[in-house]
Amino acid sequence: MRPITHKIYLSIMVIAVFFVVAYLSYSGFSYYQLQLEDRFFHDQHQSLKPSGSWGHGFGIIGSLMMLVGVSLYMLRKRVRRFSRIGVLKYWLEFHIFLCTLGPALVLLHTAFKFGGLVAISFWSMVAVVLSGVIGRYIYLQIPRSIEGRELSLNELDEKKDELHRVLKEKYNLDELVLRKLLDAVKERPDSADKNMAMRFWVKFKFEMALQRRIKYELKTQQLSKENSREIKKILVSEINLNRKIDRLRNMQNLFRYWHVAHLPFALVMLVIMLVHVAVTLVFGYKWIF
Repeated sequence: MRPITHKIYLSIMVIAVFFVVAYLSYSGFSYYQLQLEDRFFHDQHQSLKPSGSWGHGFGIIGSLMMLVGVSLYMLRKRVRRFSRIGVLKYWLEFHIFLCTLGPALVLLHTAFKFGGLVAISFWSMVAVVLSGVIGRYIYLQIPRSIEGRELSLNELDEKKDELHRVLKEKYNLDELVLRKLLDAVKERPDSADKNMAMRFWVKFKFEMALQRRIKYELKTQQLSKENSREIKKILVSEINLNRKIDRLRNMQNLFRYWHVAHLPFALVMLVIMLVHVAVTLVFGYKWIF
């Protein structure tokens, strides 16, 4: 997907969520703000109550959206047969779209009044949505390929080896100088137990010292200005790869803990939702068919 097409794709989904939620909330605001005992006398009660034509429809459509959003993303991610259909990050974005609009419609289905077993499902749904937001943040921190595939530590190490090979063979750097440069870019600023302002200052001082160190080591080699600039760019790439490796390790650990929260709440929500649907069918509730 081209960048402009991707932006349009995202914009359409964001606008759709905001428009639908804003319009439906505004249209039913006078009903939803009433106490439960006063709603019976409202003009929209027969349509907006949970078993009404609109309220029931919100529940059905919202539930289907969540089921489709979860199922499609899991199939694309877990089943090898579907692994080449589209880019994974686009599927994740569609999953987020359906699993954002779906819960909003389910909330309207409840008419903001819920209790008993359904309340457990609702709060599980809230927990799933909130943990999904956190999961999206963690996902964005994980280094990825252009296709959106998560890079492994081995792939990042291979990229580093390629940079080392270029530095050694193309620019014919001395082995000792090369080792000093690579050791320098591996170092990290010591900003533990410091506030944000101090961390920024420590990081700034560290990067300035690193630039001076690189400049000093390159001066010992008989290099042209052009080659020096190119080597500095390669070393910047090396620094970025080191940071990606650190971030990948941290985010992989966080993802393990995140799954512990996200998946159980999702399962609880889905099971209770299916029980709720089964009960409504047993008691003869119907929508428009």
